[in-house]
Amino acid sequence: MVILSARETDKHINQLAPALFQAFPTMTALSKATTTRLRPYIGKMRNFPHKAAWLIETAKTIKKDNAIPLTLNQLIELPGIGRKSANVILREAGSPPEGIIVDLHVLRVAPRLGIAAGTNAKKIEAQLMDILPKKEWDAGMAMSFLGREICRPQPLCEICLMKKVCRYYLSSL
Repeated sequence: MVILSARETDKHINQLAPALFQAFPTMTALSKATTTRLRPYIGKMRNFPHKAAWLIETAKTIKKDNAIPLTLNQLIELPGIGRKSANVILREAGSPPEGIIVDLHVLRVAPRLGIAAGTNAKKIEAQLMDILPKKEWDAGMAMSFLGREICRPQPLCEICLMKKVCRYYLSSL
């Protein structure tokens, strides 16, 4: 699901996932797929040809469900997996964090809060890693949820719990 999530909504991914997982329940099954066989399940996704190729290549590389790598460096070697995706996989697997999840929402929220600057995900991740203790690195997911629900492009500042410390909100008073 993480590979499919790039430039897609969670809602869309969650709609497609059950049928995809039913048709291809294991890495072994997915490794035998073709782009043509994947089309009915993920053909309406943005960047479908690349995502299909990434899924198949990843499954061929991993081979078995119990062989999914659980380090950031191993994960980012897989096609379609960058730092954000690797950090999501590590979080969902219960592995220790090796970075902070920085998605589109965190790119918006962290600068608004005044805890990071810029628009480059790697730079914002590095800034957050510098200021937060490692045990707090799940803050990226919290900021992502905040960005999805409240700190949207047109923010709902009046209901935000962070407004007392938010540079964006405080500067608008």
